[in-house]
Amino acid sequence: MINLKRIVFLCILVAVSLTALGQKFTASYTTEASGENFSGRVFLYLSKESKGPKDEMVGVYKFPCFSIAVKNVKPGQKVVFDDAATFYPTVLSDIERGVYNAQAVWDRNAGGRSIGDSPGNMYNESTVVSITKNTAQIFDIVCNKVNKEAPFVETQHTKLLQAPSALLTAFYKRPTAVNAAVLLPNEYFTQPNRKFPVLYWVSGYGGDYHAYSGRNDGSAPIDTTPCIRVYLDGNCPGGHSVYANSDNNGPWGDALTTELIPLVEKTYRTNAGRLLTGHSSGGWTVLWLQTHYPKVFTACWSSSPDPVDFRSFQQVDLYNDKNIFYAKDSSLRLAGTIAGRFPWITMKNMIEMEHVIWRGEQMHSFNFVFSVKNADGTPRSLWNDATGDLDPVTFEHWKNYDISLYLRTNWAQLKPDLQGKIRVSVGNQDNFLLNYAVHLLNDEMKKIDAGFVFGYYPGDHFTVSTPEYKTTGYQFLQQKYNELGIKN
Repeated sequence: MINLKRIVFLCILVAVSLTALGQKFTASYTTEASGENFSGRVFLYLSKESKGPKDEMVGVYKFPCFSIAVKNVKPGQKVVFDDAATFYPTVLSDIERGVYNAQAVWDRNAGGRSIGDSPGNMYNESTVVSITKNTAQIFDIVCNKVNKEAPFVETQHTKLLQAPSALLTAFYKRPTAVNAAVLLPNEYFTQPNRKFPVLYWVSGYGGDYHAYSGRNDGSAPIDTTPCIRVYLDGNCPGGHSVYANSDNNGPWGDALTTELIPLVEKTYRTNAGRLLTGHSSGGWTVLWLQTHYPKVFTACWSSSPDPVDFRSFQQVDLYNDKNIFYAKDSSLRLAGTIAGRFPWITMKNMIEMEHVIWRGEQMHSFNFVFSVKNADGTPRSLWNDATGDLDPVTFEHWKNYDISLYLRTNWAQLKPDLQGKIRVSVGNQDNFLLNYAVHLLNDEMKKIDAGFVFGYYPGDHFTVSTPEYKTTGYQFLQQKYNELGIKN
């Protein structure tokens, strides 16, 4: 008779032996980086091409990465990455042999978006390692660097605005502010008694208001009217907040409208014009803000927004489809394309990689905004990271963020404050297939005679922004501002 206990013991012994012989990296940090014990996640990034893999876009750029959870680690104490680490695309012992650039990051999750460059996170300058067939070799990485908060250099025309947020501070349980770069037009100084409309300009995913540090360009019209531009990036620990109140990111919409905007209007000479524009995730943001705070904002121009109708979440019908990795014909679903047609990034690769780099990246950013919070503080995922299967229970909460559904359901109440206030533009060859959801929204808005304007242009997500494209968008905002009847 087969001795099952003996077989189980032998299997465990083999597994332990393989792990003992498997490829390993160790990571530690110096007292120069921190004199405190560390609890949290540690990440290992490896790349044959990039000299700084920790700073690459996860999912868009594919490379081996690994993570482990640690507790109460002391300075100088080594933690081990082996085949038990969470991995992409395979366990350490099975990755392709060769020369890699290696970096480790200790994530304090103290407020930054990207794990690789979040302020306070410890890391090492990239080190070159040669991984051979000798899987018994151990590579030691010592982290002695700390990411610093990027400085912001003010000029006459560009100012830093930081609005301390009681709402977000209470949510995160640490001091938190809504930050922005303020761009002032030449006329702000040459016409000292004049008041100006404000254009709230929201960046796409990964944008950063620090991009305007040191700028001194005073040309900032809407179309023909000089305006104050407030550049918002939406960065938060979960990714892009899209300035929507959410269970996982906190009340960003309320913080913007009740804390930052009053500070803008207290600090600068503004009039009643509050306009919105943004591209990509910023395009979704301004649609959300305009539709959910219609009395606050005058009008919005949304450019190539993230999915605005969840019947086409990058061509996944979240209401009816069962899997985000595979279409009904078993083909891999695309998260990114070239010219809207040719494969570039698959949903499967993107989500599997983000399973390791678990926060601050694009796909899981949607979970941080749209999902309920698990008991352990993480967002409940709409999909299974291993299989791609969609969770209908989680989707019930996601429906609250389907802008098309919200407008269709609530139009009778929204109409007096929202009729004709929105323009949406998109490229016909959008890389991320966002044009399909825009068409669905367009069809629904025609049915309720919302008076919204839709524009379709040649180009993809990155090339669509031609002079004609921008001119028509800003002309729409100018028209809506003119309708306020404010005398400049």
